[in-house]
Amino acid sequence: MPLEVTDIQTLKSYIDGVMERADHHAGGVNEISLALAGAIVWRKDNEPIKVMVRDGETKNVLWVKINHTPYAFSYNHTTGEIELRERSIRGKILHTFSNKTPVSQVKQIFESL
Repeated sequence: MPLEVTDIQTLKSYIDGVMERADHHAGGVNEISLALAGAIVWRKDNEPIKVMVRDGETKNVLWVKINHTPYAFSYNHTTGEIELRERSIRGKILHTFSNKTPVSQVKQIFESL
C-alpha cells in the first residue's frame, strides 16, 4: 500500500531516504533527484504524492498527479536513470533523468505535463 505524502516532514523523510540510497547505490541520479523533487512539488495537483512502501520502508517509486494525469517516477537499476512514466510504473516512458540532465530541461519537461 502506498504512503500518502501530505506534509513537509513526510516529504523530507522520503527525500532523505532517496538521497541516502542514491549516494550509496545510484550516484548518477543523486543530484537530479533534488531538482525532480522540487519540480514535482511545483507542478503537482492538489492531491497527495504517493510513495511505495515495502516492509515498512519507503522505496524509490513515487506517484503524482499533474494536470489530472497520474505519473510514476522510479529508478531503473539497469540504466542508472530515473524514469518518468505515464499513468503507472509499467506505463510508457516519457522521459529519463540523470545527473547529466540539465535543470533547464527538467523545467521544460514539467511545464509540458
